[in-house]
Amino acid sequence: MTSGDGPQRLMVVVAHPDDETFGCGSLLLHAAAAGATTAVCCATRGEAGEPAPGSGITNERLPAVRERELRAAAGLLQVSRVDLLDFADSGMSGPAGPETLVGAEFADVRDRVRERLEDFRPHVVVTLDAGDGHRDHARIRDATLAAVAQSRWQVARVYLQCLPQALMRRWLEHIAREHPTSQHLEGDVPGTPEELITTVVDTGKHLTERERAIAAHASQVSPYEGLPADLRLAFLATEHLRRITPEWRGGERERDVFFP
Repeated sequence: MTSGDGPQRLMVVVAHPDDETFGCGSLLLHAAAAGATTAVCCATRGEAGEPAPGSGITNERLPAVRERELRAAAGLLQVSRVDLLDFADSGMSGPAGPETLVGAEFADVRDRVRERLEDFRPHVVVTLDAGDGHRDHARIRDATLAAVAQSRWQVARVYLQCLPQALMRRWLEHIAREHPTSQHLEGDVPGTPEELITTVVDTGKHLTERERAIAAHASQVSPYEGLPADLRLAFLATEHLRRITPEWRGGERERDVFFP
């Protein structure tokens, strides 16, 4: 799979270490298997995360640990390049200082992403759709779309990685059975409405490799931990995306993110 200037290139732009694996791991493996060169651009070191119970990792050590995990997982996902943008993790809520991804000037976030885009020159860019409601995910989504719009390098295709609402509804049903007092049961069903999903990629053959990459993020509790086998497979064996560029005009869903 090549373009006029060599193998096609795919860049995934995320907010925290583990987003690249928990969210886009199978897509990165799919791209590498298809002959594409891949890169991950990560905005923070995830220092506002919680160390997994029993990990023995202190909050002070967490940023360095999570960076190491990011790089180890990227290697398992056959990623050729990892860029860190050096913003601080904003956390889920509360005040966000100017050093954080949410608190920083939007133009600064956009321009740092744009610099990496113009250097790597991807044909395909994938970022998060923020359907989970995390403010850092929304920030990096908006900054990435703005960076693509202003880049001197023309990106052929831009996608948002999605969690389908139908799948999230199944997840909430599981949570209601196993953890009936969970705060996740409050509010609306998260995720992306089915009608907005334009692209569905079968990545089941990469499941074993993705599981290894998930395990590399040992400082964090995987969102797939404890799920029934069928629900875990539904999350990990198929990639759901929303194509932003070129504009989707309807029709049969795509089955890949690359040009033939």
